[in-house]
Amino acid sequence: MRYSADYIVTDLLLIPKFFFVLQKIEKRKPLAATARRAGWTGYNILYSEIPEQGKIYIIKNSIIEPTSAVVEKYAQIKRPETQNINSRSWLLDVLNCVNNIEANEFCLQDVYAYINFLQAKHIENHNVEAKIRQQLQFLRDKGFIEFLGRGHFKKRF
Repeated sequence: MRYSADYIVTDLLLIPKFFFVLQKIEKRKPLAATARRAGWTGYNILYSEIPEQGKIYIIKNSIIEPTSAVVEKYAQIKRPETQNINSRSWLLDVLNCVNNIEANEFCLQDVYAYINFLQAKHIENHNVEAKIRQQLQFLRDKGFIEFLGRGHFKKRF
């Protein structure tokens, strides 16, 4: 194999396994019967649906991140790890909603604006408001947000 100075790694990131849920991976169409690997099916990772907190850069803009910064970021985001796949899915979806709120401080009503979005993703749940509150408490307990009182929160990331 030949190597060339024309190739350079500009970005390399790590996404810990606990930021993956089945809803973040979509199945592609199987290859046609005429293809060399007929019937093979691939998958796409829905990168845009993974919260920013789950993306740890090792190399960013051709600059290698310090090892201590990578290890610290991993330790910081490992806190919301949960083995329950349904809980993890809800947690990541609510975290994405919080990330979409532009203000650093927000209220419960700001997150409730995503009820239709969350209901569409979690059809089986008929009490979305309670689930949002539960996930906000979990995010608070794990240090991602701070509870300011009376339905007000502050992002800590």
